[in-house]
Amino acid sequence: MPIGILTIHLHIPGCLSLKEKRSRLKPLLARIHREFNVSVAELDRLDAWQEALIACAFINSDSATAQRSLQQVVQWIGLHWPDVEIIDEAIEVIH
Repeated sequence: MPIGILTIHLHIPGCLSLKEKRSRLKPLLARIHREFNVSVAELDRLDAWQEALIACAFINSDSATAQRSLQQVVQWIGLHWPDVEIIDEAIEVIH
């Protein structure tokens, strides 16, 4: 059973505290989970005010579907969250 893992390095400009960063990141993570039915969490850069490393995991019987679904997450963030900049992204499908 393929497991797709998407990691996204985000730049969140204008954040002047960790509290502000979390207040902007939490709704994004909730929407990603709701829109795409993926598990999502912040993994790294926890103490950086304007950066975050988030990951999404998706399990499916078809690796191509997992890849496609995770690519849609990246595109969706770019379209619907203009105040967040995607610095880097990586998709890995484990069989």
